[in-house]
Amino acid sequence: MIQPYTVPPDQIGMELDEFLSRLYPGVHKRVLRQLVREGRANVGGQAVHPAYRLRENDVVLVDDEDEELVGTVEPEPWNEPIEVLHEDAHVLAILKPSGLAVEPDRWDDSRPNLIAALQAVSDEREAGGTGEPFRPRLVHRLDRDTSGVMVVAKTVEAERELGAAFEEGRVSKRYLALVEGEHPLADGESEEIVLAIAADPRRTGQMCARKDGKQAITVVRVAQRFRGYTLVECEPRTGRTHQIRVHMAAKGFPLAVDPLYGRRKELLLSELKSGYRKKPGQVETPLIARLTLHAAQLEIPSLVEAGQVVRIEAPLPPDFARTLKQLSKVRPPRR
Repeated sequence: MIQPYTVPPDQIGMELDEFLSRLYPGVHKRVLRQLVREGRANVGGQAVHPAYRLRENDVVLVDDEDEELVGTVEPEPWNEPIEVLHEDAHVLAILKPSGLAVEPDRWDDSRPNLIAALQAVSDEREAGGTGEPFRPRLVHRLDRDTSGVMVVAKTVEAERELGAAFEEGRVSKRYLALVEGEHPLADGESEEIVLAIAADPRRTGQMCARKDGKQAITVVRVAQRFRGYTLVECEPRTGRTHQIRVHMAAKGFPLAVDPLYGRRKELLLSELKSGYRKKPGQVETPLIARLTLHAAQLEIPSLVEAGQVVRIEAPLPPDFARTLKQLSKVRPPRR
């Protein structure tokens, strides 16, 4: 059955795929966009682009008996509090924990995701001073196992302006990455990695450095040295999928923990400390069991004061800080 949805006044100007995601919160946006492309979700019977901006008097038509919209599953709750790093009338910046996907999983809608987790936060806050709760609007992404600063827009206008800022390279990003190997860069020096990135034809879901890929640039500096490992600062000047992970691995310095591009899923103290003795029957707890990559800082154009920049910093999570502390103890830099 074709179900008509009249666009309410507060959603005029919203992109169609965003409007549909409100109607079907358990359905991944990829599915909704495909429905639009195939005409099974349209505006007034006319096929439009998923990014079509809704107008006054528009009526969205959806075949609500489509099997892809039936039986959707609400995601499991994320039981840890989401730390707010910055907020104004237009944006909300949070500390995304490792292990939390940004969007619903395309294969398993029941897994927790940031959008669902932010609903509890957004219900307590206004959208641009309207008095209405805001709906989190993504303007960039982080990998599920990467922690750090994430910014969401609170209004359609903020989504449009920040989205353009990210697209045009007017946003500065700084990551901290713990990598294998002792990086030869001298203190105070930087290296610009320029390697094109494309999908890896041999491994589904992975990327690789390839000449026929899209241009990718990452600036690298050494932040802290250890024996066998290095903490590096990475500033991606482009926003390719898995960019830092691919670039560091291609240069021979994969993340210390990275099951896709590195050689381990977790880092154990027994791997670092010579003479480590495990008690009989003891199961060793990893120092860190997720990507050793953290989005430490983000600078975005202020939407409050024209010409100003908002700098947002995210502290290291406990597992990352604990790992660096142990490395300082058992793997101090060579003299």
